[in-house]
Amino acid sequence: MPKTSTTLTERLILAGTASDREIAELVDDAGLDAVVAALVEEILSRCEQPVNIKAVHIALDVDHGDERRRVVLRVHRDEPVRVVDEPAPVVWSRLGITVTDLIRRLYGRTDHRRTGDFHNSFVPDAPSPQDMYFELPEIFNSATQATGTVIAGCAAHSADLGSLSVRSGSDKWASFHWYTPHYERHFARFRDEPVRVLEIGIGGYDEQLGGGSLRMWKRYFHRGLIFGLDIFDKTELTEPRLTALVGDQNDPECLVALAERHGPFDIVIDDGSHMNEHVHTSFAALFPYVRDGGIYVIEDMQTSYLPSFGGSPGDSAGPGTSVGLVKGLLDDLHHRERPRRNGAEPSITQRSVTGVHVYHNIAFVEKGTNGEDGLPGWMDVAAWDALGATDA
Repeated sequence: MPKTSTTLTERLILAGTASDREIAELVDDAGLDAVVAALVEEILSRCEQPVNIKAVHIALDVDHGDERRRVVLRVHRDEPVRVVDEPAPVVWSRLGITVTDLIRRLYGRTDHRRTGDFHNSFVPDAPSPQDMYFELPEIFNSATQATGTVIAGCAAHSADLGSLSVRSGSDKWASFHWYTPHYERHFARFRDEPVRVLEIGIGGYDEQLGGGSLRMWKRYFHRGLIFGLDIFDKTELTEPRLTALVGDQNDPECLVALAERHGPFDIVIDDGSHMNEHVHTSFAALFPYVRDGGIYVIEDMQTSYLPSFGGSPGDSAGPGTSVGLVKGLLDDLHHRERPRRNGAEPSITQRSVTGVHVYHNIAFVEKGTNGEDGLPGWMDVAAWDALGATDA
């Protein structure tokens, strides 16, 4: 099937919460063939590894008015689900849905209904030849499992982030890190939104491409556009809704150019080199390109205490480390309570850091308008003490 353009993908994401009329206009404009091809690509990326022992062909019929497009999928254990191009395979399950309902299933809200929008014909044709009848229990079982795999791939809802991490090959859970519960706590409000997510560091060792975390984010943010940055060329990972970029996280010009082209971002995650200098460089360059209401995440802050990564040798992390960066952000969050040096205007972090949440080795920095005023500037220590005495 033809590859989907980024423009069509973005239009389909927004159509997930649009009206019937707006969806119909999109399909008429882009063409049913192109839309169905894009939706099937998305379904294939969401299907889990099949478990059915016998290979099963499933016909997906997508309707738009008087038009119908059929795509036949092959589902078999230990193989990724794929489109069948060869003619007339035996179909053991037929799924029918309108293109409007399929777009809403894939790109609508996670609480969108998941029943009442499909019609299904289960094993519609008798197995042939006659001597195959003894295989009926296995046929029915495999057809059931295969149909379930495809229907699950047509849903916005996915497993919890920990399970997705393990399935995708990410190390953010059940390894050295227990990050996914923190991610779910802070990212839940973005789950149904058409977010832009940038992760620094694609992973992979030796000849491996990596990309486990990018695949996890693509599935978790079912309406999201996911971008990954790595100093090595991992562009082979690029697919609809997932773009692998090449660049150095310690090069501010590279980062700004990337953000100008692909941002602004709702979420930026630094899981890159973990060199403390690089963490500072990336934050300074990219934090201005995080949307208000967005989050900047810094992972693996343990390198703040490792001199080989530019960390501090003592018990306390210095200002040039990632922990030191977070400490400074706490001061910036409270800048209105501090004397302003030489009348200088507040910095971008003083103006726009609205929250800092720190857990073991990971920090979440919230961006917005840090506009809550402190005490009037004319109040001195004596006035503060008097106010405190009155409150007492």
